[in-house]
Amino acid sequence: MFSKSCQYAIRAVLYLAEHGKEGQCVGVKEITEALEVPGPFLAKLLQQLSRNQLIGSTKGPHGGFCMSPKHLEAPLIMVIECIDGPEVFTSCVLGLPACNAANPCYLHHQSLAYKQGMLKILKDKTIAEVARQVPELR
Repeated sequence: MFSKSCQYAIRAVLYLAEHGKEGQCVGVKEITEALEVPGPFLAKLLQQLSRNQLIGSTKGPHGGFCMSPKHLEAPLIMVIECIDGPEVFTSCVLGLPACNAANPCYLHHQSLAYKQGMLKILKDKTIAEVARQVPELR
C-alpha cells in the first residue's frame, strides 16, 4: 500500500522516536546501518521530513536527526502524507485513474473498508505510541 520511500521514512521515524529523543541527534549512518536501508536515499527522505517539521535536524559534525515531544505526539499519518501524499488512501488500489464510487474497479468496495480502517488507525496513533509497539526498535 505504501511506497518503498514511505516504508523507509516510517521505519526511520520510529527508530528516531526510540533513539533520537530531544537533545540526542542520530546520524544518517547510524539509522541506515540499523535499518539496513540505502544511506543517500534515506538522507533525502529525512530532509523532506525535517523540512515539513515532522522531525528535528541539526547540522555539523555532531548533527543528525532527532525528535522533540511535539514530534512524538504527531499522528503517524503525517509521515505517510508527507512522503506518499494524502491520495494514498483515496487512489485506486489497481492504479486506475477513473476508479471512484460512481465508477468502481473490481476491488474498489473491498479495499475501501480496509483503507478507511487503516486511515483511522494512523490518524489516532501517535509516532510515540507506534514506536513503543515495535519491539525491533528496542
